[in-house]
Parts: sequence; C-alpha cells; structure tokens
Amino acid sequence: MSGLHKLPLYPQTVAVSDRGHLCIAGCDVVSLSERFGTPLYLIDECTFRNHCREFKTEFSKYYHDAVVVYASKALLNRQVALIIAEEEIGLDVVSGGDLTIARSVNFPMDNVYFHGNNKTLQELEMALNFGVGTIVLDNFYELDMLARLVTKNNHHQRVMLRITPGVDPHTHKYTSTGILDSKFGFPLPTGQAAEAVKKTMAAPGLCLMGLHFHLGSPLFEVEPYLLALDLVFQFAADMKRELGMQFEELSIGGGFAVPYVIGDEAPSKADYAKAIADRINGLCSRLKITLPRLTIEPGRAIVAQAGVALYSVGAIKSIPGVRKYVCIDGGMSDNIRPALYGSKYEALVANKVNDVENDVVTIVGKLCESGDILIKDTKLASMESGDIIAMPVCGAYSVPMSSNYNNALRPAIVLLNNGEAKIIRRRESYKDLIRLDAI
Repeated sequence: MSGLHKLPLYPQTVAVSDRGHLCIAGCDVVSLSERFGTPLYLIDECTFRNHCREFKTEFSKYYHDAVVVYASKALLNRQVALIIAEEEIGLDVVSGGDLTIARSVNFPMDNVYFHGNNKTLQELEMALNFGVGTIVLDNFYELDMLARLVTKNNHHQRVMLRITPGVDPHTHKYTSTGILDSKFGFPLPTGQAAEAVKKTMAAPGLCLMGLHFHLGSPLFEVEPYLLALDLVFQFAADMKRELGMQFEELSIGGGFAVPYVIGDEAPSKADYAKAIADRINGLCSRLKITLPRLTIEPGRAIVAQAGVALYSVGAIKSIPGVRKYVCIDGGMSDNIRPALYGSKYEALVANKVNDVENDVVTIVGKLCESGDILIKDTKLASMESGDIIAMPVCGAYSVPMSSNYNNALRPAIVLLNNGEAKIIRRRESYKDLIRLDAI
C-alpha cells in the first residue's frame, strides 16, 4: 500500500503532484523544503480558517448564544493572531507574552480571556491596562490580588471562576485538568468553589460573569463534558439560591480531539455541539436557570490539522533482526509531544507519496536522548539520505513547546495559501542563540 491512505490526516488542501510529491495549498512541499530549509513547519491557512468557521457554525446551530475563543497555547504568533481577529473569534491567553503578541496586532482586547494558574502581579496589571475583557480567576491568591488592584485603581473587571468539577476525562494524566487533584481551579467537591463565589461577589470592582471548567485534552469522548455540566449547573443553581449569583456565561474550555493516526475516531464538531447544547438546555429547564452564554475554547481542533512538519533524512542505521533507524534533522527540540506524552504520529516520504510503504522504520531525531523518537516502527516508502519526511497534524503544541536543547535552532513557520508561501516566523540563527548571553 502507498501513502495515499494517510492523506485525510493532512490539511484540507492536500494533493499529490504528477511527480509523486506531496502538495499543500498548491505548493510542492519538497520545493518548500529546498527553499526554506528543514525542519520546517507549514500552516495551511484554508484549513485553519475552515476549522474556525466550522466551530462557529456548528455550535451556533445547536445553541442560542455560543462564542468561540481560540486557545492560543496551541499556536500563537502575530500572523495567527491576525487570522483569529479576522475570523471574529475570541482569544484565550495565558501569559504576558500572549498578551503582548495580541496587543502588537491590535487584537480586540474585549474579546480576550486571560487564563493561567499563577498570574503575576505584573501580568494582572498588564491585563487591566490593556483592557482585557475577561480574567478567569484560578485560585484565591489571584482573586485577592486582583481585588486589591481594581480597588486601588477604581477599576471594574469582568471575571469568571475556574472550577475543577472532579471529572476524569480519560486522557493522559499530564493533560487531565478537571480532576480533583489538579493545580488548576477551585475544587468543587471541597467547598472551595463556593467560597470563591462568595469572596468574588463581595469584592468591589469584580464583576462575576460566570463559571469556567476545562477537563483536559484531547477528549475523544463527549461523556466527560456531560458529567461536568451536570455538576457545574447544579453548583450554579445552588449559588444562585444561596448567594444570588448571576450565571451569565459558562465556558466549557476546549479539549476537542482530532485524529492523529489512521484509526483514530474523534467526535465531529456537530457531535460535540449537539450533545453539549442538548444537555445545557435540559439542565436549565430542570433547574430553572436562564440559559447562559456558552463559550468554547478550541485550540488543537482548529490548528492541528492545518500544520505539517517537514524533515530531511540524514543517517540511516539498520540493526539486523532488531530495528532500522531513520535519523532526521529535527526531533524532540521541535516536537516534544512523543517524548512527553507518548503521542503517536503518521508520516509520508514527501517525495515518494505513490511508492509502496513496506519498509518498517523508526523515525528518530538528532538530539542526544534515547527518548528522541518521533515515530516508532512505522511502514514508509524505502528511503535514502536527502529524502523529505512530512508529518501531519503538527499545527498544535509542537512549535510552542519547542526548545533550544542541544542548542538546536527553532524551526521556521511558513503560511500557505492558494499557491503562495509566506514566512510567518523565521528560523532562529546561531546569533539568536548567543544574543542574550552575558560574559
């Protein structure tokens, strides 16, 4: 079998040229690797925008007031922020750096949600000065600090409280965030969430708009969302009855799954939307709660499929009866997900897409770690040094989590659209590596 069966994992504009080369958005990726060098990350603008629009369409179809907010931790730079603004969806940020990028392109700050479990005083001051629309409070330390700031500056700030409902999302332990034993949020089962509501409502200048939860990522099931909704809506009803809390907005976070390998089956956007909307409508009717605005925060599910990583093949090492290693010029320095989470990927030999894939190989990086493995024991077309490997579904988290381990250079990012290729993040240089050093 050739690599053609893997094409559905690639961006929506994928094609194969007459030469058997992988093409994205009308661009031959082998030519792009020659032009821009490797490792190289490609982002297909069409796929990116389509996912933004599909989330807006599907959730609005099933719920009366649904707001899409892009989770910028998946991938953010100035060009990405501009696209998000043009698509008229909100932006979920988690640091002063995220805020700086957003402001640098005049992103509408009223549509920014500021998350994070340990916001600093300087970051909260920045958020107030920039006019961030909503700050999502994660703990009592932040709550008290923000309350003092708004009182000092005679400011009024919209806030939400992040709740940890105690629901197991059935994903990797490092990406499970809605369980009781988590660094994130006010725990619901312990009574601390109720205490947070009481303190926030009593704080002059803090306008409590509603509640937020995020269970983890990626979630290949709808059921964890529904369990969390049951708990959070009952809590909201209790807080309304006991404290008079207004429940104007609910954020269910993100975590929507995407297929990474052949055989992965993720719910569709419509599946998520209908199940979540039906449950909210039913709960509000039963608990006699006015329907809140529903905010969703997809990141991976917007940008992951849009991204493809390109690598050049270098050394090839065969150990008879054991394994065949194919070494590439990147690795865990630009994509640590396999080493950190055990994440799985597929790949193609971009200049041999039509060739039969009958060579069992392990794709490894050039970093000085035995764990620097991107794909283990996969079938690919027969390779030689200089071939180009293309890994799909690399738009989310790969580059944001990249590092200079072994003083590797972070890769360039190229935006593709209708046959045009545009650098949106240049490759680091060796000068970049030393420019912050002092001797």
